[in-house]
Amino acid sequence: MSLINLIEFHRLGDDRGGLISLEQNQNIPFDIKRVYYIFDTKKDVARGFHAHKDLQQVAICIKGSCRFILDDGVHRESVILDKPNIGLFINSMMWREMHDFSDDCVLMVIANHHYDEVDYIRNYDDFLGCIKHV
Repeated sequence: MSLINLIEFHRLGDDRGGLISLEQNQNIPFDIKRVYYIFDTKKDVARGFHAHKDLQQVAICIKGSCRFILDDGVHRESVILDKPNIGLFINSMMWREMHDFSDDCVLMVIANHHYDEVDYIRNYDDFLGCIKHV
């Protein structure tokens, strides 16, 4: 079973350019409560290093590229996001790390809940402890 669950979004457009529509409970598999994006990440900086107890997310690299590592406490997999029509679905209780950001990377993340610090697990050993109790 792969940890990597990619969503391919339907590309629209013509000679004027491209367009991708994102819709909750259609091509985004949940109600959308928050959207944020990461940009201007410095060279050799890695981000993430946390899991969420309940939050689900879809990450889309709308410009440039970055590499995700997903870890369920047993398996660890890596994927490069580098196409604006591909989203990475990240379920709850999944450790995530982001590496190798290109200089022009803009990474958009769509979430099914508002920001809540209580939902974060920021220590990998704590994450493993939570997985064992599930």
